[in-house]
Amino acid sequence: MKLSLLVLSLLFFFFIHRHRHVHSSAVSELDALMALKASLDPYGQVLTSWARGSDPCTGSSFDGVACDEHGHVANISLQGKGLSGRIPPEIGGLRSLSGLYLHFNALIGEIPKEIGSLRMLSDLYLDVNGFSGEIPPDIANLTNLQVLQLCYNRLSGSIPRQLGSLQKLSVLALQYNLLTGAIPASLGDLASLKRLDLSFNYFLGSIPATLANASSLQVLDVRNNTLSGHVPAGLKRLNDGFQYENNPDLCGVGFSNVQPCPTIYLDRPEPLGPNALSKKNIPESADLKSSCGEAHCPNRLSGRKAGVVLGVVAVIAVIGFTVTGFLTFSWHQHRKQRTPSSLEDSDKRVSSSQVIENYAKGASPLISLEYSNGWDPLAKGGGGSAFSQEVFESFMFNLEDVERATQSFLESNLLEKSSFSSVHKGNLRDGSAVTVKRYAKMSCKSDEAEFLKGLKLLTKIKHENLVRLRGFCCSKGRGECFLIYELVPNGNLLQYLDTKPGSGKVLEWPTRVAIIIGIAQGISYIHEDKGDKPRLVHQSISAEKVLIDHWNNPLLSDSGLHHLLADDVVFAMLKASAAMGYLAPEYTSTGYFTEKSDVYAFGVLVLQILSGKRAITSMIRHGVEACRFEEFVDENLEGNFSETEATQLARIAILCTRDSPTDRPSMRTVVQELNTLISIS
Repeated sequence: MKLSLLVLSLLFFFFIHRHRHVHSSAVSELDALMALKASLDPYGQVLTSWARGSDPCTGSSFDGVACDEHGHVANISLQGKGLSGRIPPEIGGLRSLSGLYLHFNALIGEIPKEIGSLRMLSDLYLDVNGFSGEIPPDIANLTNLQVLQLCYNRLSGSIPRQLGSLQKLSVLALQYNLLTGAIPASLGDLASLKRLDLSFNYFLGSIPATLANASSLQVLDVRNNTLSGHVPAGLKRLNDGFQYENNPDLCGVGFSNVQPCPTIYLDRPEPLGPNALSKKNIPESADLKSSCGEAHCPNRLSGRKAGVVLGVVAVIAVIGFTVTGFLTFSWHQHRKQRTPSSLEDSDKRVSSSQVIENYAKGASPLISLEYSNGWDPLAKGGGGSAFSQEVFESFMFNLEDVERATQSFLESNLLEKSSFSSVHKGNLRDGSAVTVKRYAKMSCKSDEAEFLKGLKLLTKIKHENLVRLRGFCCSKGRGECFLIYELVPNGNLLQYLDTKPGSGKVLEWPTRVAIIIGIAQGISYIHEDKGDKPRLVHQSISAEKVLIDHWNNPLLSDSGLHHLLADDVVFAMLKASAAMGYLAPEYTSTGYFTEKSDVYAFGVLVLQILSGKRAITSMIRHGVEACRFEEFVDENLEGNFSETEATQLARIAILCTRDSPTDRPSMRTVVQELNTLISIS
């Protein structure tokens, strides 16, 4: 009886203890999230959905937070949200966190050492912010870390040598900071490291020979530093993956724009001091090997022979210290020139808006973004129930089909190119003309389930005024995804704006009306539930996205594409829309797109088609409001247009571009209005 009572007591104690542990764990995570909210969003303008009375793991009450199957916070994705605070120490309380994405914000302060407590973390993205201070050595505790992005900040100090223990690390991006010191030789011990970017910092000394032996390394970028000494010959295997420009004191053989090394060259990451050769002062980048073990060293010299040797050594030492003094003075002068003054520092820093602007210049840091998970979204069984066999058979292309169609991406088949994609024309085996959109995996959504969901969505979009998807191909080997669309031969609507008489690009009035109606019908289709196609928002409607076919019919492109692309890429694409006036006013305050956002962009398109102008000026808007045709109807028409139709289209444009989204009509209503216009005409 006593034994039974003892067992029951132990079971009861175990149950209470376990219940308290689970409850305290949940409470601590909620406390950590609320502390994170208060610190990341000090003005309370962004994380409004984070409330203490809500459960972060149910529904969408905590925007950007995802949980694992055990109900613990596993992912925080708040990139590009406009956060302006700091990361608090309480971040260490989220012990199950595997992904932390805070890039493309305006966060400041130091990176808290408590991040080192997140032992499950595999992806840490803090790039393109304003973080300062040193890289905490505690990051070395993150044994599961695979991607560490700290680039485009104001971090200073040296790279902690402890990072060499992160054996799963595949990407280390530290470019565009204020980092100094020698490159730790321990980084060469990272067996999984594929990309190491240290460019645009103030590193000095030599390139560690250990990096040449890093078996997985594919990209090493050390441009614009103060590196010197011999370039390890083993780095030749990286070919173009090794970038080293603007380090004038580097020397070596077999590297373009690098001078041969002197016959005797001392690799010194720092000037020699009195104890420069003591063991504790040997820099990490030094590659010291001894071919002499204690048991095999020659006997000590003695007598007169030893004295002669010592005399020679003394002479060499005097000469050596004289040369070293000169080199030290030169080094200090060179270093003084490279020390970042406040002016140079301000020039060197890059804001989020500047980074996004660099897309157009092909210098975006997003080119180096990589994700830790293997990328094979169409692997056998990878699609689960997302794709039926019928969909696979009708839409899937293999890499051979894509390369054959584009003639292995021949330069003459290139139609356009940006920093995150390229478009090529080609011909399939059946003779049909297509365009192939080529995306690197870092431009696509990192979560394969989300990527597959977006791909499935694209296969369901079918309308006579939307560009038709013919197929897709995802190549794990190339790390690229290809979307194959039908070729629309007559370019885009942008080419028909700001044209001159006689150019052959002036659209007749009936053609303009037909194009407006076709665009409206395509957008209306996107906004409605059709069979198994859900309601969609286009998000990036513009004249450039309206393609014109042989019969001057409009076909809207890129519908649903944002469901495939990474948030940063989508965010960067908005810059062009905003510059051309397509971005609805409410987006700047809410950060969200709705169907009424598409309606606004459609209204701008109507004004462009009526006026024949790319830029919609205040005079054009005033002309529309006052119904003065000479101010908003294209003069290239020379009066050959219907005043009734122009008046009605101008009225629709005014309604669609109202500041308040609630005052704009739906696209269904717009289509009905346009159909009435046709029947009257």
